[in-house]
Amino acid sequence: MERAIEVIDGIARRTDMALLFHSASGKDSIAMLDLIAPRFHRVVCVYMYITKGLEHINRYINWAQSRYANATFVQVPHYAVSSYIKYGFMGCKQNPKQRIVTLAEITDLARQQTGIEWAFFGFKQSDSLNRRVMLRTYDMEAVCEKTKKCYPLSTYKNSDVLDYIERKGLIKPERYGAHQSAGTAVNDIGYLLWLRDNFPNDLKKVFKTYPLTERILFEHDYKTETERDAQHQEE
Repeated sequence: MERAIEVIDGIARRTDMALLFHSASGKDSIAMLDLIAPRFHRVVCVYMYITKGLEHINRYINWAQSRYANATFVQVPHYAVSSYIKYGFMGCKQNPKQRIVTLAEITDLARQQTGIEWAFFGFKQSDSLNRRVMLRTYDMEAVCEKTKKCYPLSTYKNSDVLDYIERKGLIKPERYGAHQSAGTAVNDIGYLLWLRDNFPNDLKKVFKTYPLTERILFEHDYKTETERDAQHQEE
């Protein structure tokens, strides 16, 4: 992580405070906070939730705040939630007048509320084509001076980040089904099954906020049972 540290140190020479957009259970965020915390006097982590108050998310936040005394967390609705509300995604309470919110707006609001200018993100070029195109337009593929945004993991791969977490003995990122910290996507059957097996109370919160997610599980269970019955008949 020498390159990432070099990029972070460059910002730390200008300021002693940093904003970090932190996904709580994701590998990139776990590694980023460990890299940033020793280099700044104050770190404010912004966690954007899809479903509010999940136990399995809060345990990661509690771990981070215990390990890094200079890090605090603020929780705000994910920018996607505004579109969910506007269109009634997965049966959530709809408000057609809801204004769509962007990540840039959330970043600016966090800056206003904390007085911190520089914002860090765990985006990597290897994440997707869109991120690769975006990150390659920035100075040294990591820093956008105009918007005061920094992406220290830009040139790294997932395996690099996981190796760093292992070497430093950090908390392991969550696996939702077959996905490694794929995010709390409420319409993803892997995530819903994982919640049912591990955090049923969190699943209830998802159902309450997005009622149609219960149908996704019902249809999955029905299909699984039907396929099992068909297999037994063939035997």
